Amino acid sequence: MARLDPARIPNLRHLFAAATVVQRGSIGQAAQAIHLSQPAVTQAIAKLEGLLGNPLFERVSNGMAPTPAGRQFAVRIARALDWLKTGERVFSPPPALHRLATTVQLRALIAVVENRGFSTSARALGLAQQSIQRAVRDLEALCGEKLFLRAPHGLDPTHAARALARAAGLAFAEIRQGMDEVRESQGFMDGRLTIGCLPLARTYLLPTAATRLLAQFPDVRLHIIDGPYGELLHGLRHGQLDFIIGALREPPPATDIRQMPYFSEHLRIVVRAGHPILASPMPGLADLAALEWIVPREDTPARMHFSNFFTAAGLTPPSRVIECSSLAATRGLLLQSERAAILSLSQIRYEILSGQLAVMPQPLPGSRRPIGLTFRNDWKPTRVQAAFIECIAQVVAEDLEAAGNGAERIEEFSA
Repeated sequence: MARLDPARIPNLRHLFAAATVVQRGSIGQAAQAIHLSQPAVTQAIAKLEGLLGNPLFERVSNGMAPTPAGRQFAVRIARALDWLKTGERVFSPPPALHRLATTVQLRALIAVVENRGFSTSARALGLAQQSIQRAVRDLEALCGEKLFLRAPHGLDPTHAARALARAAGLAFAEIRQGMDEVRESQGFMDGRLTIGCLPLARTYLLPTAATRLLAQFPDVRLHIIDGPYGELLHGLRHGQLDFIIGALREPPPATDIRQMPYFSEHLRIVVRAGHPILASPMPGLADLAALEWIVPREDTPARMHFSNFFTAAGLTPPSRVIECSSLAATRGLLLQSERAAILSLSQIRYEILSGQLAVMPQPLPGSRRPIGLTFRNDWKPTRVQAAFIECIAQVVAEDLEAAGNGAERIEEFSA
């Protein structure tokens, strides 16, 4: 059976009809409740089943009963409709978007909110600009108010537009997960998994867990997205990512996310092997302050720890720095110069094992950071997604067990 297109979201009215059949127990009662004809509801169910390649209902003596796949998909539909109802409540009076809006209208809304313009959004969605404009106008008519304001740089979304776009993105995420679960019920473990990856997990933890998952389910569509924490958090909270892996934030930056810590690591001072400063068993702060440095951006916790390391000793933080968020570029700069950087040992695991880089004996004071996963509070994983989380937990457990048994572990490597 061919894979489902992850960009294709079923007709929302068909989903609403299916949810009503589950609630009412028959096509006739569902048709009466949502003011459609019985043939229209029957056709909606047939189109959904055709798209999913799986029956969602079976006839019983007193009406229609969902199949196991249908019951599972109905849970996702209900969660998606709840998100749309949340989006409706930013308007007064709330419009019934969960049964009136179309998939095209909501996709257009999300794109224009993200891109702040019709032409860029049209290119992103592969649609004509006129189609995007018409979809937004029709949605504004349903909402009873303007969703975008003209601005010198393009279009500014209103607060209501941003809230509705977020709700629609989360609704679409639920529907995609539901479609994947229907596939899983047929034995096709080829769902989509989109992960936001922060620096501390890029080198070892995530690649190792991904390799294990794909050995078990080789057809999984795995998408790894890296970027600044703020961008990844936005993607997570808008349904574009399933979870984020890497350093956690204390306190959590939003009330609608939860964090699952696995282990913690200090930041360490890293230089190339053979660096002159390694000749001293314990370099002084003045020696370190005199070095040229490669540091993270100003708005990152690691940069804060770097500055605090010197200011706590009454020294001015070094000013001759290169700001760099690329591990590959940082590694190249270290290997070709006398510069130093602050990194976690997980980030440079292989460079230390190969003898290219070395670390100072002592970690930066107060720089220990928890490493783990960040989810939305209400996120409900599919079987494939849950399997990947289990792979991550296994990799962490094995690494911690090796350390407990006295085996070589990256934390034990130092200059």
